[in-house]
Amino acid sequence: MEPLYLKLSKEMFEDKVVKLWEKLSSCNLCGWQCNVNRFTQKGTCNSGITMKVSSSFPHYGEERPLVGRNGSGTVFLSNCTSKCVYCQNWTISQKGEGKEISVEKVAIAMLHLQEIGCHNINWVSPTHYVPQLMKSLLIAKEQGLNIPIVYNTGGYDCSETIKLLKGIVDIYMPDIKYGSNENGWKYSKIPDYWSVVRKAVKEMHSQVGDLKINDVGIAERGLIIRHLVLPFNIAESEKVLEFIAREISTDSYVNIMDQYHPCYKAPNYEELKRPITRNEYQEVIDKAKHLGLHRGF
Repeated sequence: MEPLYLKLSKEMFEDKVVKLWEKLSSCNLCGWQCNVNRFTQKGTCNSGITMKVSSSFPHYGEERPLVGRNGSGTVFLSNCTSKCVYCQNWTISQKGEGKEISVEKVAIAMLHLQEIGCHNINWVSPTHYVPQLMKSLLIAKEQGLNIPIVYNTGGYDCSETIKLLKGIVDIYMPDIKYGSNENGWKYSKIPDYWSVVRKAVKEMHSQVGDLKINDVGIAERGLIIRHLVLPFNIAESEKVLEFIAREISTDSYVNIMDQYHPCYKAPNYEELKRPITRNEYQEVIDKAKHLGLHRGF
């Protein structure tokens, strides 16, 4: 299956880049809608006009359909639209570890990942750098990039931004962290996470549908949803799974994750001081199956 962006004419691609770039002058790329001029100052995401990249390498710890034999070609972007108090990558997402890098060099990095055999290009935490990444992709496309693009996001994406990525992104991979705005605020410092993520995921699914995997087990197009189980049902997993089953699709590929462990600021919250129990995880799996979900776990 040919990646979507290869089907897009140069004129249509450039038009999307221009529209996204214009957003940076009064930035509304993510749910914050902070309207900061990113050409002169940093937004709520702590990012300005130049991309900051932590690393790029073949990743073997992603979902199996992304990894295959040769790995997922991850590009880890620095900073984040969320402030999760338990973030495992907090030195990158909160402290902003990484180097400022031009769109041309990011294009070179993507081409290198393709050259060494990666099955896809996996943009990790791309939301606040979408215009810059689109410029990089256009450059890389013209130089021979021809593998799928994975949009690996925390889920706090403005649906209008996602609409501009139609015909570009092959695989959307959002987190759905919580089933309410209240817990989104308490644990990720976002006032309206649940409201925003549902609109974004609906738009993603409308573009690419359920996950399609080829004959050798590699994902080519579609939606992968991640949900991290948290202690004491902080993630409100049942509400999240009901939304997926009833408003997205029971054929959704859902990675129900069990790897939570206390880190970063989690020890400051009594309810986050321990890992999840086996029973807590199994209860979420059982609920998913009861709702008719059957892929990804």
